[in-house]
Amino acid sequence: MSPQQAPQRQTATGAGAPPVTDSYFPASGDPRHHVHRYELALDYRPGPNRLAGTARLSAIVTTGGAPLAEFALDLAPNFHVGRVLVDGRAPHYAHRAGKLRVRPAKALAPGAVFTVEVHWTGNPKPVRSPWGGLGWEELTDGALVASQPVGAPSWYPCNDRPADKAAYQISLTTPSPYAVVLGGRLLTRTVRSSSTTWVYEQSAPTSSYLVGLAVGPLQDVRLDDPAAEDVPQTGWAPHRLMPAFEAAFARQAEMMRLFQELFGPYPFSEYTAVVVDEELEVPVEAQAMATFGTNHLVDGWESERMVAHELAHQWFGNSVTVADWRHIWLNEGFAKYAEWLWSERSGGATATERAARSYQLLAALPQDLRLADPGRRLMFDDRLYQRGGVTVQALRVALGDEAFFRMLRDWTRLHRHGVVGTDTFVAHVTRYASAPIDEMLREWLFETALPPFPGR
Repeated sequence: MSPQQAPQRQTATGAGAPPVTDSYFPASGDPRHHVHRYELALDYRPGPNRLAGTARLSAIVTTGGAPLAEFALDLAPNFHVGRVLVDGRAPHYAHRAGKLRVRPAKALAPGAVFTVEVHWTGNPKPVRSPWGGLGWEELTDGALVASQPVGAPSWYPCNDRPADKAAYQISLTTPSPYAVVLGGRLLTRTVRSSSTTWVYEQSAPTSSYLVGLAVGPLQDVRLDDPAAEDVPQTGWAPHRLMPAFEAAFARQAEMMRLFQELFGPYPFSEYTAVVVDEELEVPVEAQAMATFGTNHLVDGWESERMVAHELAHQWFGNSVTVADWRHIWLNEGFAKYAEWLWSERSGGATATERAARSYQLLAALPQDLRLADPGRRLMFDDRLYQRGGVTVQALRVALGDEAFFRMLRDWTRLHRHGVVGTDTFVAHVTRYASAPIDEMLREWLFETALPPFPGR
């Protein structure tokens, strides 16, 4: 494992700091400390679905002026915790109801940097939620991780808040016929007898829900042009699906170049797209990675829009991350609009035309969703995605193209690897308007009734 790194700076929300607890998931995470680096050493056996791990967390106390007598990590209750150390000493701890509560032998001083070591074993399984299982999912032959929003504790101990971003180094040992794919740079791949250890490093600040993983009989292929000065892009898929995979992702390199032109430099060092040999309800974004199912390998616009959507999340959601889940429209609205921009710039329907189709769909549906705070029940409602995209179109119309795209590039640059909220965005976007847009923003973001279509 590499030495402890200094804490990463994170930008704050418009209120001046990340929220104490998440609005929609107040039981997740612990705002009394900030983890700035995870080092995970894992061993996974796909047959019995058995995971054994050691985690070393480097953290800092964030209690202000008070010492920290106890802190908590999130870890699914189906695991057995065998050992916990704080700064090398054994603390008192209890693991119940998905919380690992730790009481150090001596209270930690305000602002103190400390380390936590946790050893755990068990059979990982998804965390139950209103949207189905989240996190670790055992496949017919392998496993994947899809943690949004609170599934990360299904496989490792973490401070599970989107605002708590950290660097990661992950080592995973599994039988040699299986590939291990994570979002980040592959440091080493070491074969020992019948097992292989894969070590990945993600140095960019990463939210716990954005740590992606796929384990399976996969092979890799380059998706970028190795001769060009481009972001390295790798694809992974089962051998039998490779022709369909290459066809579905044939234009991803073009999307990468377009999005860098429109949104600014790609925020990570590489990008990985994985197709697992299962059908998935939706593709899943992770930091510098996205996972798709066999059912997403289709021809035409449906495939292209999904590839574009997940790629756009690397800017909107992964680098620039919501500090609180009530702001999820900042992820999904811009990723939806990126689909329409790709369509417009690649010879398909214009963004205005696609926004008009979404507007017609929205007008025929109940208008009870507040975009900037939809509530936990509606945070993944398709209307949030569609209305988010139309809201971005309204901003483009109000600002004009030159100011709009300059605003987007500045947004991703100023908040690169940080956390944000809607108030931050409103304050940002108003600086690019030549006329007041406060009323327009209020109607689209904070009212439930659908405003008139932008541009009419």
